[in-house]
Amino acid sequence: MSDFGGMEDLLQDFLVEAGDLLSGVDNKLVDLERAPNDKGLLNDIFRGFHTIKGGAGFLNATELVTLCHLTENLFDKLRNGELTVTPEVMDVILSSTGAVRDMFGYLEQGVQPAAAAGHLIDSLRLAIAGDLSHEPVAPPAPVVKQAVPPPKAAVAAAVPAAAIPSGDGLDWNALFETVTGTKPAAASVAAPLPVTIEAPAAPVVMHQSDDALAHKSPDQVIKAAVGRRATDKPGASGPIGRRDSEKTRDNSIRVDTSRLDQVLNLSGEIGLTKNRLNALRSDILNGRNDTETLHALDLAVSQLDLLVSDLQNAVMKTRMQPIGRLFQKYPRIARDLARNLGKDVELVLAGEETEIDKTMIEDLSDPIIHLIRNAVDHGVEDTQERLANGKPEKSIVRLEARQEGDHIVILVADDGRGMNAERLRAKAVEKGLITDEEANTMDERQSFNLVFLPGFSMASQISDVSGRGVGMDVVRTNIQKLNGSIDIRSSLGKGTTFVISLPLTLAILPVLLVRLGEQPFAVPLSMVREILPIEPAEVQEVGGRATMVVRGEVLPIMPLTTLLGWEPVQTPEYGVLMQSAEQSFILAIDSFAGREDAVIKSLDDFRPKGVAGVTTLSNGQIVLILDMKELLGALGDTRGVSRRELLARLEAPALAA
Repeated sequence: MSDFGGMEDLLQDFLVEAGDLLSGVDNKLVDLERAPNDKGLLNDIFRGFHTIKGGAGFLNATELVTLCHLTENLFDKLRNGELTVTPEVMDVILSSTGAVRDMFGYLEQGVQPAAAAGHLIDSLRLAIAGDLSHEPVAPPAPVVKQAVPPPKAAVAAAVPAAAIPSGDGLDWNALFETVTGTKPAAASVAAPLPVTIEAPAAPVVMHQSDDALAHKSPDQVIKAAVGRRATDKPGASGPIGRRDSEKTRDNSIRVDTSRLDQVLNLSGEIGLTKNRLNALRSDILNGRNDTETLHALDLAVSQLDLLVSDLQNAVMKTRMQPIGRLFQKYPRIARDLARNLGKDVELVLAGEETEIDKTMIEDLSDPIIHLIRNAVDHGVEDTQERLANGKPEKSIVRLEARQEGDHIVILVADDGRGMNAERLRAKAVEKGLITDEEANTMDERQSFNLVFLPGFSMASQISDVSGRGVGMDVVRTNIQKLNGSIDIRSSLGKGTTFVISLPLTLAILPVLLVRLGEQPFAVPLSMVREILPIEPAEVQEVGGRATMVVRGEVLPIMPLTTLLGWEPVQTPEYGVLMQSAEQSFILAIDSFAGREDAVIKSLDDFRPKGVAGVTTLSNGQIVLILDMKELLGALGDTRGVSRRELLARLEAPALAA
């Protein structure tokens, strides 16, 4: 039962506003550490905490008010010049903001927060007195191993019997008949594909108090700023909260009123056009078929088409949010991790006003944390190494977002030591991920991409922050789930840049329509490089599989019928040259039907493996949108398999005429 009877709406408003204020305070604190004499920053921080304290007092959150009041007193002494900003003082302040976040976690659950840890209160009082030399030592922090995302669970029994027949796999014919109401043409099912239903991820909670920052491992620092496992119960080690991306997804969204006004105006104009069409319909039914009436009808339909298109764009813009709301939590994470590693690193943000689909913002959080951690831990050098190489003592990590066409590009760049392609290949051979022969044929870009292989790590020792070889693999997997891609650019001795490219929105997906017989399918246009004819004379069998040479590159041919488990009924006439992060291949099809911007609709009760969703074409036909990465993965477990071995598994039958 909630402790805030009758004030739940006010509580939610407070949590939203106070959460933004606290994130702003954290960023300003990082700036303050670099400019300790900036009175304007101190005043902004003081006002932010004062506002949080006022809202907490209105909600009768006494312990939160006490903690804010003590921290506010410390800020007051700093801005009046009675104390100076030192790393030790900053550690205490950031520990306090972490504890405030913990208390927000309790408030999210409708529970009044408990008192802050005693040693934090004592540290604040010592800091206010200017005597941190006697700061109480916090209890040793428990060793927390790096969390690995839980595996997806196959729960075929949960799939409605009406949609999927009994058995271990998916009957594609039955799926088509269920979704479209018609039987698939010119193909029959030979080998069903398995159905996997994603089980709910283990809940994660937020904001472990960081009361002993200097004694924590880097991984614990990140967990303090980002989240921890839900197995930590309230009362075990201080207040906790729940991480939004792992609990019920936050479906609320802030929309600028000007955008809502635009939607309202367009809706009104569509209503007027509808009335005009109704009047013209009545005229035509009453026998008015003259040129003037038909011309008026044509104009009204054209106007309606334009207005509906504008309305769709306006509605889509309401989903867009500034990516700065995601970026604002990273400066503190970079600062805390760098301090624990003994490095001087500044995280520079750019393009914070760039807008991105709100549903992507939550899913991008963990990949960007991994990349920033990678840059601070592996990318930038120690201070002594930088000075020896003639570099500035301070390292710069840049996090930037910008829009390029219909894509959002996010850059995580450092000015560190860069990546050595030769060393990467040698390490991959040492770990058995590739062979010597494969290593000798790899170019620089392919060598850089080795860091994304499961189990790959350049760390000589396993620690809390690196060495397990799972971080970068998780990054690529999560980016691909958003229909995006990630690339690496690096220059030895100068630095490394990770380039993430994402569609502008997940709601609309540019697709290429391909056909098997008369049955259309949609494949993501982002993977398509070109369309080319398949001439039987150009098909060669290499290593028992069909291949084609395209501009000097030998590419495997994968018939779409093979990926779907269908029996081929005719020789494919066209190939779609497709490229993913791991490989390039030719998708063999019967024909194609052009390009469309598909409005993705998910299958409500289940999502079969290999199906990203469905869309409706302009002629009303329902088409399945294929998830090519999952279809390729369905041909075999590719974990720990080299690129060449992976291609060998994707063996296609010879395409003889």
